[in-house]
Amino acid sequence: MKYRTPERLEAAILDWAGTVVDFGSFAPTQIFVEAFDEVKVAISLAEARGPMGVGKWDHIRALCDDPAIAARFEQAAGHIPTDDDVTALYERFMPLQIAKIGEHSALIPGALEAIAALRQQGMKIGSCSGYPAVVMEQVVTRAQEQGFEADHVVASDEVPNGRPHPAQALANVIALGITDVAACVKVDDTVPGILEGRRAGMWTVGLTCSGNALGFSYAEFRDMPAALLAEKRSSIESQFAPAQPHFLIDTIADLPSVIDEINARLSRGERP
Repeated sequence: MKYRTPERLEAAILDWAGTVVDFGSFAPTQIFVEAFDEVKVAISLAEARGPMGVGKWDHIRALCDDPAIAARFEQAAGHIPTDDDVTALYERFMPLQIAKIGEHSALIPGALEAIAALRQQGMKIGSCSGYPAVVMEQVVTRAQEQGFEADHVVASDEVPNGRPHPAQALANVIALGITDVAACVKVDDTVPGILEGRRAGMWTVGLTCSGNALGFSYAEFRDMPAALLAEKRSSIESQFAPAQPHFLIDTIADLPSVIDEINARLSRGERP
């Protein structure tokens, strides 16, 4: 048998919050703020956004490892945050997240149309998230009510290692019966999610404006002066650069043209 580069993409592996739903990725960030507030530790939305993309326990651990937050925690609790403290915060976070996920579950404008365009080309739609399965159940149900259903979903606690490890993306490859990772594209709004796709051997697309990096609502994004948006986009592109995404676009609405470009490159024998 002889290896041949795939000629077309077979699947898109999509992130959820900030990619398909929840423009600005507000659901997790606000809840981190509230969970820390319950133990008398103040963190800002900007601080809460810092480690976005990894599993939620790891996200809280990363926040607690931040020197400024650790100092505030020590002042409130009398000791630096331990793994037990992280677990306690996680246990506060989860009920809040489940209760409030519906407040930030709207599909991102253009998502349905973009995904329909991919399906018309015969592509399968996989997905994965930094959310654990119990939260993903809520997210998936609300997405279905709005007309979107992925062919497969992998939550962060359904694999041995979450992002930036490639396990969730590769679990989609196996479940969807994809013949070659080079026939997949990973779409995400965070550096860990882009790295996940890179490490899985896939094409990668970073979303600069719909997710955590910009952190604005759709209305704020839509109404932003062009010069300011260009400035912020440039800054986000610099943040994403170390992960080496193959493409950068504003939102998932811009994805179909990228799919065409990837297919053209595959047809020329190129790989990710």
